[in-house]
Amino acid sequence: MSRAARIGIVVVSVVIFCYAGLGHVLGRTSDDKAYKSLTVYGEVLQKIQQDYVDDPNMRVVTAGALHGLLESLDTQSSYLAPREYDEYKKKLQNPSIGETGLTLGKRYGYVIVISVLPDSPGTKAGIRSGDIFESIAGFTTRDMSVGQALNLLTGQPGSGVKVAVIRRGKATPDEVDLVREKLAPSKIIAVKADPDVLTLRLPSLDSGRADEIRARLLEAEKQGVHRVILDLRECGRGPVSEAIATARLFAPSGTLSTLRGQTVSTQTQSADPGKVVWRSPVSVLIDATTSGAAEVLASAIVSTHRGDVVGERTFGLASEQKLITLDDGSALILTVANYYNAGGKSILDEGVLPTEVVRATAFDDASASDDDSTAAPDTRKEPSLGPRPLSPEDPIYRKALELLKSPAKKAA
Repeated sequence: MSRAARIGIVVVSVVIFCYAGLGHVLGRTSDDKAYKSLTVYGEVLQKIQQDYVDDPNMRVVTAGALHGLLESLDTQSSYLAPREYDEYKKKLQNPSIGETGLTLGKRYGYVIVISVLPDSPGTKAGIRSGDIFESIAGFTTRDMSVGQALNLLTGQPGSGVKVAVIRRGKATPDEVDLVREKLAPSKIIAVKADPDVLTLRLPSLDSGRADEIRARLLEAEKQGVHRVILDLRECGRGPVSEAIATARLFAPSGTLSTLRGQTVSTQTQSADPGKVVWRSPVSVLIDATTSGAAEVLASAIVSTHRGDVVGERTFGLASEQKLITLDDGSALILTVANYYNAGGKSILDEGVLPTEVVRATAFDDASASDDDSTAAPDTRKEPSLGPRPLSPEDPIYRKALELLKSPAKKAA
């Protein structure tokens, strides 16, 4: 970097700090912590320029600092540099954009796959929940936000992107080619364990899903079905409004969820007895591949004591983000509100704890025991390796069937 550029950055920094100091003196804010942080940041910036072993690229340093700042808040908050935000806008405005069908989070400092849509490019490429992406398109995910990762994974349908995947139990990554596609709406998978039990596996909670579930429930009742299982494992997409609408199909009373944030008015969603269509027993299946709106639905069933929620603690992503543009052409994707359960606990921080804890085992893990249902609820919050087929060998599904068929189960 040229001497003139370095001087320019220092001058801008000094102006910012002086402005901040003036604002403090004039009493524009009572928050001393923000100004102390700015002072520390300015001192670190100055020391980097003066004493670092090489001549640093201060634009890269500043961008890295902003990425780290946002990531320190939560995994869904992101900083997009001007070029990244420009790409993001173009992709957002393209109705035929190609995707990979992956829901992502961060664990161990890297991007991790939480869930994979059925029949999506992710599924076709062999990507499974629990896989860690060491790199995407040649960029390490250690320095990458979830927003950046999703931006890299979207593009023109038919175009490809390489990911380096580390799978559980393996030390070296596998190179995998993902071919982006325009995703078709995911379909509900309906399975009858016996004539009296209907299982609905929900791969997503996309718009209109609640109406579809309502129709399925009414049809099931006509067919003499008296017990329903909602499988929310591998469910990581859709608006929370669909989760609330679905919960109202089952819960006649009680608080379903509360949304609140520093600048967001508190919004409490309650059950509506006039919208209930299913009063017979219901069980919900969850694990660490359950995230977002599906967590709000599972939490609502727990909060209203409407049915058994069986499995493992969910991942913890239920929150709302806001896109904030900055003057230099960059943008923030900032979490502005969290969803809370009826007990006042943040789902983002705590996940959803099942009423009946059953530890699932990856179906290709021969060393694990299906009888290990005594694990402490906070020992598991990581996606297992891929979805388990609905069968008696699935310990979570098996336990839900057992609970549903208990003589104690009655209609709500």
